[in-house]
Amino acid sequence: MKRHFMVCVNNQGYEASLEIRKIYEILADKAAEKHHQIRVIDESGEDYLYPSDYFASIRLPAGTKEKLELIAA
Repeated sequence: MKRHFMVCVNNQGYEASLEIRKIYEILADKAAEKHHQIRVIDESGEDYLYPSDYFASIRLPAGTKEKLELIAA
């Protein structure tokens, strides 16, 4: 499974679960996308739904992405 990462740009209402400027692993969830939400592995280590506009896409160098994928595995 290909892993996808995004950076948190807003945590209003979720301060205990999300850190601004932190990179999070995103899981595919087509049903959530229809409701403008994304499934994120947050600070608890579990996956939860958050507003999609709380995150921004990032392009990572291949080596960095490989390291994050190993950590997330």
